[in-house]
Amino acid sequence: MKNKTLYILLFLLVGTLSFGQQKRVATSVDSTKIKIGAQLNLTLKTTVDTLSNVVFPEGTNFGQLEVLESYPTDTVKENDRYLLTKRYGLTQFDSGKYLIPSLKVLINDKSFSTDSLFVEVASVKVDTLKQKMYDIKGIAEVKEPMGNWWKWLLGILLLAGIGIAIYFYAKKYKRKEKPEEIVYATPIEKAVSLLKNLEQKELWQKGEIKDYYSQLTDIARTYIEEEIQVPAMESTTSEVIAGLRSATVRKKMKVSKETVENLERVLRQADLVKFAKSKPLEFEIAEDRNKIEKTIFTLHKAIPEIEEEEDESLILDAERRALVLKKKRKRKIVMASFAGGFVVLIAFGYFMATSGMEYLKDNFIGHPTKDLVEGEWIKSDYGNPAVTMETPKVLKRTASEKIPANVKESQKFLYGSLISGFSVSVSTTSFKDTIQMPLDKVVELELKGFEQAYKAKDVFVKQDTYNTGEGITGQKAYGSMTVFSEEDNKTVKLAYQILVFAQNGGLQEIIITHLDNDEFGAQIADRIINSVELKKVN
Repeated sequence: MKNKTLYILLFLLVGTLSFGQQKRVATSVDSTKIKIGAQLNLTLKTTVDTLSNVVFPEGTNFGQLEVLESYPTDTVKENDRYLLTKRYGLTQFDSGKYLIPSLKVLINDKSFSTDSLFVEVASVKVDTLKQKMYDIKGIAEVKEPMGNWWKWLLGILLLAGIGIAIYFYAKKYKRKEKPEEIVYATPIEKAVSLLKNLEQKELWQKGEIKDYYSQLTDIARTYIEEEIQVPAMESTTSEVIAGLRSATVRKKMKVSKETVENLERVLRQADLVKFAKSKPLEFEIAEDRNKIEKTIFTLHKAIPEIEEEEDESLILDAERRALVLKKKRKRKIVMASFAGGFVVLIAFGYFMATSGMEYLKDNFIGHPTKDLVEGEWIKSDYGNPAVTMETPKVLKRTASEKIPANVKESQKFLYGSLISGFSVSVSTTSFKDTIQMPLDKVVELELKGFEQAYKAKDVFVKQDTYNTGEGITGQKAYGSMTVFSEEDNKTVKLAYQILVFAQNGGLQEIIITHLDNDEFGAQIADRIINSVELKKVN
């Protein structure tokens, strides 16, 4: 009666109770305990009809157990059905307790799961007293270590080199800052000033005729575009002349045919200089300059005087200048931000290369479990029979599932989650009957619960007897496993510790999980375990 009640209760405690049809695939091992390197045989059996297609699992590893050999499938005919038996030879070369995970067997393209099983790998005892003794070897010479100074020197030199490279790159390739833009009241004032400045440069006297004509015609085009609203800067010579003629008619400007023709001659002369490598004589250059100046003044005098348009033009010029200044400031901010971000990125890369990601987390980015370690801890009682312990955060009561008839009271408290990087849970159960609980089986069922709920695989477990300061004996299990997060669609390797205690009429469980390589998570787990206090139940 006790044994029957025991196993029912154990399944209820871990949420794995299920009633249903008989397993389609039977699972068994020839031994649940082997020595390191020894072989154990896993056997899968299923009965199918003569037309069924069965595919057994294959692989080099089942969980953390190595598959030494996959034996051929045995087939035995039983009336109109076949009994198929598949055997595997498994081993492990490290001591501990290992989970053979649930495997998938395909029967007519339909998947059936095998039972998961725990097997224990025991270490081989060695009698050191019977081993041959050897003399102690002499002291080996060890070269003086270099230390870590070279890493810092390398980092400084690297940052200095990058800084110098950025400086010369910016100096060589950055756009030359335009001189402070001169503010002109009117387009005519701008054109006259630019013509004067062009003459002072003496470009054509220095042989830079192409550059001279380019700037000369740009002055004329700019004036026409700003004053007469003809898109001259991006237009061909023919398009400029056509647009100018159309604008003079539209704006009722009195411009002679000769003025437009003179402008056209200069523009075409400039095209020849720029694209056909033509070289006008000195007097021709002087005449072209005078024609441009005369054309600009003629066009200016021909424009009807409208005060409102002039005022509007001034406003537009002011807005244009403000926009230019805004763009300059924005460009400077972007360049400064880029340079600062690049230096920070290089610094992070250096520290990652020399000290690792954990160093960055601990000192710059922030580490959640480190914050928990350094925060204020709370000591509280949880459940009945009560478990007293210290935790970085208060554990919150979770909703209770349906309590079976054999259970008087069941409570569970939790902080974090299995896939969040850190979690701690406490559960207590009071039974109506006094039952002697096999604690190692409770641990196995908890791990199988992880397998079902989180698709845990590569489960490694070691178990020891644990004694509290109050003289209460329990079972401690610890190890690692890989779980799957459906929310993030990724796997996470976790380290875990489980404490289980069975007192008269009650069961107490403490489960702590954290990322496998998280040293702060390990510190939290050890501190919690060391703080556990239990009251004896009489």
